[in-house]
Amino acid sequence: MRKLGVVLIALLAFAAVASAATSVLGNLPGAVDALCVGIKGLLPVAAMLMIVIAGVIYAAGQMMGAETRARANVWATAALTGAIIAILIVVIAPPVLGLIYGTDIKCVT
Repeated sequence: MRKLGVVLIALLAFAAVASAATSVLGNLPGAVDALCVGIKGLLPVAAMLMIVIAGVIYAAGQMMGAETRARANVWATAALTGAIIAILIVVIAPPVLGLIYGTDIKCVT
């Protein structure tokens, strides 16, 4: 009896995933375009904020003791690395999404 319940739950889960995939795939061009627009709208702002935060952390760390200065340098470096990765994602995302989807992605609202 327990195996029957597990099989029934698995079938219901499969049906839910299949219906969700069908509804998403029906509007795939719009979803890919929305993803690209979201990336190009959010990540440059986040990258700029991370650069500013890195500068503030670095400057604040220079006024502290040696251990705090070292930690501030690590945090500032991490923030700058995150900003560079965000900028790379913004630059690389449209061509990669175009390759995955198979058409040219416009990334225009």
